Amino acid sequence: MNHPPLNIALITEVFFDDFEGQRLTRRLCDARAAGADLAVLPELPLDPWVPASRNADPMDAEEPRGRRHQLQAGAAREAGIAVLGGAIVRDPSTGKRHNTALLFDERGSLSGSYRKVHLPFEDDFWEAAHYEPGAEPPSTFPGFAMPLGVQICSDANRTSGCQLLAAQGVGAIFVPRATPAESWPRWRMVLRANAVTAAAYVVTVNRPPVGESSPIGGPSAVFDPDGEVVIETADPMAVIRLDSGAPTRAREAYPGYLAFHPDIHEKGWRAVAGQASAVRDHS
Repeated sequence: MNHPPLNIALITEVFFDDFEGQRLTRRLCDARAAGADLAVLPELPLDPWVPASRNADPMDAEEPRGRRHQLQAGAAREAGIAVLGGAIVRDPSTGKRHNTALLFDERGSLSGSYRKVHLPFEDDFWEAAHYEPGAEPPSTFPGFAMPLGVQICSDANRTSGCQLLAAQGVGAIFVPRATPAESWPRWRMVLRANAVTAAAYVVTVNRPPVGESSPIGGPSAVFDPDGEVVIETADPMAVIRLDSGAPTRAREAYPGYLAFHPDIHEKGWRAVAGQASAVRDHS
């Protein structure tokens, strides 16, 4: 069977001061010229790291298809490359804000989106003060050499999402991040384990440090479906070829061939939810 590769660009760069999208467009053009089919940006690439403060600003968020959406769509269209970016998107029906990954195709059309579920609330990462957790499970994005999925940053530390994507046949899981450099050894372990247990590539792109007081830094990386490191880099851009046959081969070996048992796990999660509800009712 023919397995065409997927060439991806890891863009370890943010663009919150690129108000017209010119620098983003140039970087995407560079990625396309280097042979990339899809560019992956860090978490909230067109915002400063606003969760460094507890104070949420209305200007940090936008309506669906707002300014940041349009800048990323326009840059993708002009460069002729698919882009995984994101923004804080305000739901017009509820007013709730969500940290939302946005996948654009090479024509700048929105191919899919995903809302971050697991939100930290601690020094420099007051995310729960800025947006609400998403309420929908992750699903795969078709239209590429392999099905793709997204888990945003701390979502990857709760492996249910990666396992659900694996059960849907995902070939690569993208994990845009905003994490401190000193936490990288722990992240590396978690992401390698997700790659092995999902039998999928894990592609993670971190925000770079911006300013001397930035809490964020550390590498972007790709792990193959056997958990091996393909690349670790802090370079602003790196282009990597993913073998779309690798996930299939990994699923034929241990632990990839093990069956999923959603009925058993659903029963367990319902019991846990019932216990938590009982505790709340008596508190």
